[in-house]
Amino acid sequence: QVQLVESGGGLVQPGGSLRLSCAASGTIFHIYNMGWYRQAPGKQRDLVALITNIGNTNYADSVKGRFTISRDNAKSTVYLQMVNLRPEDTAVYYCQLNTPIRNYWGQGTQVTVSS
Repeated sequence: QVQLVESGGGLVQPGGSLRLSCAASGTIFHIYNMGWYRQAPGKQRDLVALITNIGNTNYADSVKGRFTISRDNAKSTVYLQMVNLRPEDTAVYYCQLNTPIRNYWGQGTQVTVSS
């Protein structure tokens, strides 16, 4: 069974950095696209960044130039490097594994940007 486990969230001051990780198991990781999404309280879950199985990337306008998505297929892990964090980046961050049959989600990791 597919399992996604996120880690790396926490409390950081504005302008700070964090790196999120999402480790996948129970699947052929390298053939699927992966994504990071976030959901702030009272808001819908929105796309942050995508990375295809061959490494092409796409970002939400609000994070372009600040966030970088990457993947290590040998470790079945996708990363989200976040720099110059802002209070509006505060949210629960979820990783997604995208397959032709269905999407799988992790449990989420909280990122709080506050002074």
